[in-house]
Amino acid sequence: MSSELAGVGIVSGSSPSIAIGRAHLLAPSELETRHYSIERKDVLHEVARLNNAFSLVRAEIDELATHVAPDAPGEVRAFLDLHRMILDDPLLCDEPRDLVRNRLINAEWALTIQLEQVCKQFEAIDDEYFRSRTQDVRQVVERVMKALVSGRNSTMALPPKPADGERLILIARDLAPTDMLHLKERAEVDVAGFVTELGGRNSHTAIMARSLGLPAVLGVSNARESVAEGDLVVLDAETGRLRIRPEPTDLTLYRQRLRAQVESRIALRKLKGRLPRTKDGIAVDLLANIELPEDARDALDAGADGIGLFRTEFLFMNRDQLPDEDEQYEAYAKVARAMKGKPVVIRTLDVGADKVLTDKARRGLGIAAGAPTIESNPALGLRAIRYCLAYPDLFLTQLRAILRASSVGTVRILVPMLAHVHEVEQTLSFVARAREQLKERKVKYDARVPVGGMIEVPAAALSLPAFVRRLKFLSLGTNDLIQYTLAIDRADSSVAHLYEHLHPAVLHLIARTIRIGAKARTPVAVCGEMAGEIDLTELLLGMGLRQFSMHPSQVLSVKERLFTLSTKTAAKLASRVLRADDPVEIRKMIERAVTRPAS
Repeated sequence: MSSELAGVGIVSGSSPSIAIGRAHLLAPSELETRHYSIERKDVLHEVARLNNAFSLVRAEIDELATHVAPDAPGEVRAFLDLHRMILDDPLLCDEPRDLVRNRLINAEWALTIQLEQVCKQFEAIDDEYFRSRTQDVRQVVERVMKALVSGRNSTMALPPKPADGERLILIARDLAPTDMLHLKERAEVDVAGFVTELGGRNSHTAIMARSLGLPAVLGVSNARESVAEGDLVVLDAETGRLRIRPEPTDLTLYRQRLRAQVESRIALRKLKGRLPRTKDGIAVDLLANIELPEDARDALDAGADGIGLFRTEFLFMNRDQLPDEDEQYEAYAKVARAMKGKPVVIRTLDVGADKVLTDKARRGLGIAAGAPTIESNPALGLRAIRYCLAYPDLFLTQLRAILRASSVGTVRILVPMLAHVHEVEQTLSFVARAREQLKERKVKYDARVPVGGMIEVPAAALSLPAFVRRLKFLSLGTNDLIQYTLAIDRADSSVAHLYEHLHPAVLHLIARTIRIGAKARTPVAVCGEMAGEIDLTELLLGMGLRQFSMHPSQVLSVKERLFTLSTKTAAKLASRVLRADDPVEIRKMIERAVTRPAS
């Protein structure tokens, strides 16, 4: 009999939202192991078992890293690096050995004790991001525990290939990023999507699903109890539904929808060479957000008009030695060259909050060893431009590297999280100093490199006249603007339902920024997630937005939507929306506009 379960759907812009296949149930990882005391003569043996288990898991992650394609999304390598860091953390790899020696207990018992100690420390932190990292710690320890118990590699067994040729839908309590990568990178396993009982829209599992191009439904209660091994299932990531043993008529409809989605994506590729314009001939720039230099290839493949946001944190994270000027220059210049004259907007270091430098790297900045890395409220603490201004040498080194990259391409400097005019003035002073330093060294750079600012703090949005007098362009970071306007951490499950991008206050700040920018002839782009949501394309267009910056996988879909829109009709929609005060009513207006027949 057919049945249906609900959860949170995760759609990747590069793949269909529907997956049809045979269910493969992954056994849950269990930490329940024997706990027993040992004799003094057995200590060396237990410590050796621990060392071997950690080595096996480390080798497994290194092996997985060799299967990562050069053009794989940055998140894939980031998660592997995170799990390596956890493996090498003395709290996890050294303390259990001491417990074995001092308390004369077996390796499994010592590892379990230390796991709970570490997780308690994480859970006591106020910041939701750091609390949520307990799941990563547990995933790593579970792999070590498996290696301890079996004495061999902890990689999950490959599922069997369905005899009927159907693809596989994985059903699990949770999936570690390393497990997902292991399955995705094996040609003999044809995974169409997956379902988990844990996880949400902003979990690491969701991020990996988007990065690997797999549709998913997360947070499905009792999924493993409701689905039998080999059941035919349909995963609809758009609605967050899992249909189990669908009726033949329903299955036919799903297959038709899947076929239509595949054909639509093939048709989108044909739009790559067309200039993005509205139906009434208004030109619009569609830019790409990238994480790594290699991502520039994806932007070009999508036909992006340039890079609207190049995040530079990848150069600084998970390493003890901060990148010098030459290393940074090579990374920035690689993108500038690849884009062949198209603009590349490079954001200065946005470290702080959930992106924390290692202890050794912080000591390199002159921060005392043992100084706290976790602030009481990191989202409101020393981060982004505040961090850069606090460490002038760090900032100047990056500015010189960006300026040098302007000699091989069209480069722009973007400064994150500005809130005060004096921050703008200090930044411009630093840029001038970096230019002078390069001039003294007789190093080439473009003296006309423009400096822009991110509008992601309400204070900046409300102080725009002063900002546009000093900055050459603006970029709206809608993710943080929503967070700071509504005082909502969307990663906090207890308040995530209040994170509302259609809240009137948010929309008025966006519209105000676009309007004042246009009046001052200061270009404004939107680089947050709202820019890539095709349902919001008409609203933003109607507000006057002419530069959208999004993940490369979203560029062609937004371009296709633009071809159907008129700026006059869009302006009327924006006017109606900005007069409304209820997000529910605003959503209905937008839904009616999306389903309105093309005229």
